[in-house]
Amino acid sequence: MKRFLLPTLALLLSINAKAQFAPPTQIPEGAKPLSTNINQNSFPYILPDKKVFFSLNAPTANTVQVDICSKKYDMTKNEKGIWSVEIPPQVPGFHYYALVVDGVSVNDPASETFYGCGKMMSGVDIPEDNTEDFEIQNVAHGQVSIVNYYSNVDNEWRPLWVYTPAGYNNDIKKRYPVVYIQHGGGEDHRGWVQQGRLANIMDNLIASGRAVPMIVVCANGNVKKRVPGFPAYSKEAMQPFRTEMIENIVPFVDKTFRTKADAQNRAMCGLSMGGGQSFYVGLPSPEVFANIGIFSAGIFGGIMGQDNFDPEKEMPGMLSDTKKFNSQHKVFYISCGEQDPRITFTQKAVKKMQDAGVNVQFNSFAGDHEWQPWRKSVRDFTQKLFK
Repeated sequence: MKRFLLPTLALLLSINAKAQFAPPTQIPEGAKPLSTNINQNSFPYILPDKKVFFSLNAPTANTVQVDICSKKYDMTKNEKGIWSVEIPPQVPGFHYYALVVDGVSVNDPASETFYGCGKMMSGVDIPEDNTEDFEIQNVAHGQVSIVNYYSNVDNEWRPLWVYTPAGYNNDIKKRYPVVYIQHGGGEDHRGWVQQGRLANIMDNLIASGRAVPMIVVCANGNVKKRVPGFPAYSKEAMQPFRTEMIENIVPFVDKTFRTKADAQNRAMCGLSMGGGQSFYVGLPSPEVFANIGIFSAGIFGGIMGQDNFDPEKEMPGMLSDTKKFNSQHKVFYISCGEQDPRITFTQKAVKKMQDAGVNVQFNSFAGDHEWQPWRKSVRDFTQKLFK
């Protein structure tokens, strides 16, 4: 094992040392550094037509590629040993990427890293017009706190990232409604704040009066406890996290922060896996959560061969006693990206619900299974809450 590991490590250290101080290649006209760069005067660059230009100083490498959105692009080396490539226009939003150096996938030393795909990854954030809500604006800003609670499910301390709105520390008697927002598979509690721009979105919505001031809690949905014999996204497999959320996280938040501790003033939402958790944890618990948001969830179909979703089977009473179901849920919201493989299955499931009389609101946004539709989903969902 060491015969292969040590040369690889030496190569990567060499790349890291040189790439951060690479002499500039010729920068295409009109190109600008991406916001996800460590050095705002360095690569990668984005062009006006949303093509992206990558560069890496790795003179001893034999091959280098950029691997982004499951596509690989060959880079070419100049006489100084600097590799570069201009890739086709990218759709707006946040995308993970890696560099493949002599067959080894590594993070780009010029990029900030983000936890996604089950590991730390480089990222590019492709800007989109009319998405000022995702950026820092000249408004009052809330705070994101990192706190730790004890999990009786995994028997360990676990983190929460908690957004509190501007003014939270000024009036110690005021209480706030709470949204519990969940990340997707391969990500964790950091995703909504870092990749999802959550704090910016909430600051801008609250400052403009489009959303009421609220607390937003980002929990790590990757509990270690498993239920053997069931698929990861099934109702049964999500029961340990249901216990975690209802018995550990919610009581801790109500004790630690000034919350309005009742179901009408609580919401649970999430993307992909987190959307499944919202369905299987939030919907069956109307005494805890009266507001539910599900973004791009695979439980309706489109992944792992899932199809023919039966709302009544998965949520008994949803279709057979819609009057009771509707009375228990103030806001029930579902969304999906329009280019996401899950979109057709999601629309089909929503139609079944609506045909039975379920008060479910649906929206879709341009984009695949990625952060831009999820940013737009949380912006849309939170404007409907606690009013």
